[in-house]
Amino acid sequence: MSDVVGLALPFFGLILLGFVAGRIWHEDEKALAWLNIYVIYFALPALFFEVLSKTPIEELTNGSFIFATTFATYTAFAFAFAFAVLKNDGRIPEATVQGLVGGYGNVGYMGAPLAIVALGPQAAAPAALIFSFDVTLVFTLAPLMMAMSGASHQPIGSILKSIPRKVLLHPFILATLAGVLAAFVDVGLPAPLERFLSLLGGSAAPCALFALGVTVGLRPLRRVPGELPFLIAIKLLVHPLIAYLLLTWIGGFDPVWIQTGVLMAALPPAATIYVIAAQYRTYVLEGSSGILLGTAASVITLSLVLYLVTTGLLPLDPFGS
Repeated sequence: MSDVVGLALPFFGLILLGFVAGRIWHEDEKALAWLNIYVIYFALPALFFEVLSKTPIEELTNGSFIFATTFATYTAFAFAFAFAVLKNDGRIPEATVQGLVGGYGNVGYMGAPLAIVALGPQAAAPAALIFSFDVTLVFTLAPLMMAMSGASHQPIGSILKSIPRKVLLHPFILATLAGVLAAFVDVGLPAPLERFLSLLGGSAAPCALFALGVTVGLRPLRRVPGELPFLIAIKLLVHPLIAYLLLTWIGGFDPVWIQTGVLMAALPPAATIYVIAAQYRTYVLEGSSGILLGTAASVITLSLVLYLVTTGLLPLDPFGS
């Protein structure tokens, strides 16, 4: 357990530092812009590209893994959305954001760096696949739900046209596609360029986690709605359980891929949810509270998942296949 605490503490410590900084200095959130640009457009893409380009191509085209992890995210979202619709008298825009609180984890800023540190470089490929397809799911699902409910002023046709552009031009997905292409052609990079990418990639985790802490620290914690504990429980407990059951039921995956899938599913709600809520002007303050409380609760739940996956106590073949 001390090894797990030693692994989790630096990660949550960086988030805590950012959170304290956000609470003390009260700088405008726009002050984070350059750090976010560095993390989103340079550091994390470099990390994804560097590791994926060295991964055997057959590992990067694992359709069963993509289906299991993406369907787990969708199912967690569906549970949370259904609960929210029943509770809020059918308000679809609000329920959509609540569904994201219950289903969409911090797979970019927190998930990939944590998985790589906890499970080694071989976790980068499944982490990148989970990120790419979770982002595709959310960037497709959220605008469509908002358009069908009337919360978006754009026609559905226009939204459908914009989705591929938003997905394919995301820097993480561009880096993932470039890494897959490099793995396919199997061409090595010059040594200076490899060292440059290693330097960029090595800075991804500390910068991303600190920025996440600041972002959460700047969110106001107002009245906690009664549904938030339930939504957070779906995200932190039900989502990883669904991912675990699907991955082990389908079977045939490398143990590290199963462990990465469960670990990524156990992440707290993504800070991106606040951006989506603000864009559609629904569930904004409550959504920010969900991110803050979910991140705080994940100190316990995510540490437990880390303990299970790093000590080998997570059964990898419960169905005896």
